[in-house]
Amino acid sequence: QPSCVSMARRYDTRTTIFSPEGRLYQVEYAMEAIGNAGTCLGVLSTDGVVLAAEKRNTNKLLDEVVLSEKIYRLDENTACSVAGITSDANVLTSYLRETAQRYLLTYQEPMPVEQLVCRLCDLKQMYTQIGGKRPFGVSVLYMGWDRHYGYQLYQSDPSGNYGGWKATCIGNNYTAAISMLKQDYKDDCKLDDALMLAVKVLNKTLDSTRLSADKVEFAVLTRENGKTVIRVLTHSEVDSLLKRHEAAEEALKKEKEQKK
Repeated sequence: QPSCVSMARRYDTRTTIFSPEGRLYQVEYAMEAIGNAGTCLGVLSTDGVVLAAEKRNTNKLLDEVVLSEKIYRLDENTACSVAGITSDANVLTSYLRETAQRYLLTYQEPMPVEQLVCRLCDLKQMYTQIGGKRPFGVSVLYMGWDRHYGYQLYQSDPSGNYGGWKATCIGNNYTAAISMLKQDYKDDCKLDDALMLAVKVLNKTLDSTRLSADKVEFAVLTRENGKTVIRVLTHSEVDSLLKRHEAAEEALKKEKEQKK
């Protein structure tokens, strides 16, 4: 009698073969790879969007030419953060930028955010259906603004599924992060509240004992004078955010002790 493992192995060598239970193992394995990648989270606020990402490569010898390791600007209204295989992410971000520019050239206006996300998801889905190609091992968080729906936050995974979120997380410890976001997120939160919430969640969910500006990066998307502004926070700005969080935690601790 063949064992369960050998039965599963029959169906996990190709992306195009369904198992008897109706599963596509290669797509599931791609999602598993993302579960072990660096954490990325996004938070939507009434006056902007925040993306935060864990930096895994913190070697001091690295040349800091690239301002951001995990956050990519796509066009004037959209940016994204990636979790998974970086080389796959580079291919996808190039595709997203090209698609956005092609739309701008054709229609003389920026591409709506959801339309851009949907276009990439069509490509991702194609790679789960065509033999000889593996799925992209990348999940993407997108933040953007358009005149149709205002500020938006989307997430897509290797299967080609996507959804709009108020706050979400991908990568390592994402389940713990999402349960924290469920508890602490408020619909009417401002950009500053969203930044502090992102710091709080990263502080609790990252494997490192203490959060530092070298280990995380933040980007914010806001509107100023009728234009979208996408900005990656500097090292000193991140540092002051972390200090504010530590001070708030300390004050909360003292308050609890006094109540006892």
